Amino acid sequence: MLAHITLLDTQPALAASVFLLTLAYEDGATLLAATLATAGKLDARLGFASAFLGIWAGDMGLYFAGTKIGGRFQQSAWLRRFVSSESLMKAQAWFARRGTLAIILSRFVPGSRLPLYVAAGALKLPVRLFGSVTGICSVVWVGAIFAALRLAPVAQFGARKSLGIFAGVLLVCPWLAAKAIRFGLPRVRVFWKTYRRWEFWPAWLFYPPVALMCGWLSLKYRGLALPTIANPSFRNGGIVRESKSEILQALMSGAPEFVSDGYLLSAGPLSERMRVLRHLREEHAIPYSLVLKPNVGQRGAGFKLIACESDAKSYLGRVQADCIVQRYVRDEKEVGVFYYRTPGELHGEIFAVTEKVFPSIIGDGKSTFEELLQKDVRASLIAQTYVRRFPELHGKILKAGERLRLVEAGNHCQGCIFRDGSHLISTQLRDRIDEISRRIPGFFIGRYDIRYANDADLLRGENFKIIELNGAASEATNIYDERNSLLSAYCTLYQQWDLMYRIGRANRDRGHRPASVLAVLRDARLYAEMAQSYPVAD
Repeated sequence: MLAHITLLDTQPALAASVFLLTLAYEDGATLLAATLATAGKLDARLGFASAFLGIWAGDMGLYFAGTKIGGRFQQSAWLRRFVSSESLMKAQAWFARRGTLAIILSRFVPGSRLPLYVAAGALKLPVRLFGSVTGICSVVWVGAIFAALRLAPVAQFGARKSLGIFAGVLLVCPWLAAKAIRFGLPRVRVFWKTYRRWEFWPAWLFYPPVALMCGWLSLKYRGLALPTIANPSFRNGGIVRESKSEILQALMSGAPEFVSDGYLLSAGPLSERMRVLRHLREEHAIPYSLVLKPNVGQRGAGFKLIACESDAKSYLGRVQADCIVQRYVRDEKEVGVFYYRTPGELHGEIFAVTEKVFPSIIGDGKSTFEELLQKDVRASLIAQTYVRRFPELHGKILKAGERLRLVEAGNHCQGCIFRDGSHLISTQLRDRIDEISRRIPGFFIGRYDIRYANDADLLRGENFKIIELNGAASEATNIYDERNSLLSAYCTLYQQWDLMYRIGRANRDRGHRPASVLAVLRDARLYAEMAQSYPVAD
């Protein structure tokens, strides 16, 4: 018992000794900690931590010593006589390009760390980058030594083979560290930036509070499925599996001058679909480029801008479901106008307007497509979305001045930027949207996606084209303006869903029956299966 207590008492002392020894001889201290841990004299976790922290503290100490030296160098006229400003700038440029790799390799080259780490500080290598790289390298190095001594079968194979295993581990270390830096750091950086900006949160993280809101509103208005009759003429009120072609036809019948016309292209043999496509193009004078999208879809899924017949053939060969062929509106501006009207009232209101910005990158003649995405603060957060959209640009260098539009579909999850568009709400626009909405039987709440040429026309309620109308599943997407707080977004969504349930209750009082929850879930499952075949949206 006494021996056990004595062993516990020595643990902090041994850990402190390892920590201090790293400042004089890193590898010897790490080997000592690993040996003590293997022999059971030192807790492996404590030994690992003390060796790692000692090495990392030493690395950071050298870096900050370098920053002091660099500062004094800039103040010393005598030193500047021996090293020109041009030479200093060249050294800084070299560190910017190759400093990370040099730091990785220095971990495995004896004697190189002291001058290199001091130079890193003096030449102003970013402290976060230096700390991250040296930290990962230290973890890999200490872990390799601990693993080698813990796992090396000394008794069975003898010292020579054990030494071979140890040497093999050390040879692999640079590769592991390089991979960790190359693939780990960018992902950690993007993860951190993404979760700091709630607009990019995944649905499973963002929507639970909305589900709780709907639960409360279900009790308040006495009906869980009331949103399914918010728009009685839409399947499930527009929650899921509503027909875009039927909605478009209703719009075209009521306000053809304000609608980008679209027509149903039913499922069937590819040759027959191509024949029907040619007929529709000829009959309605629809030129290329045109839009093809699934008749049942959400969040821009499957949206494609088709430039020629071969593109159409490729698309229809993949998407077997019913599709819509629609005239492409070339106007650069787009908004989402969220409208509502309570059943029984003569006029409705605009709840919110979202201004949509289509991001682009500009080539510099040196950087690859992926590198340009990473240089863009916002595009880097959803770079994988853009990479999947443009597989043909993998590794390609864009010419200097070449502009690439990253998204065509006006959906946030596809990479479009949303801004609050309250400044675009006017009495004329409200009256025009209300006039169009009242011509659609059984429609009371939803979002119009509209393209137009200039703000003045939109404010007058003129010269715009509706490209889509979404029902009860649509959102007041102005919440995704990065200037909005998470709390304000949830407050807006609560108001929106309160309207949805209130309108659903009014329609129930007028004799409409909500869909069953099971039926809605079944439709959601069928849609999810169908969407698996949809291509990446433009």
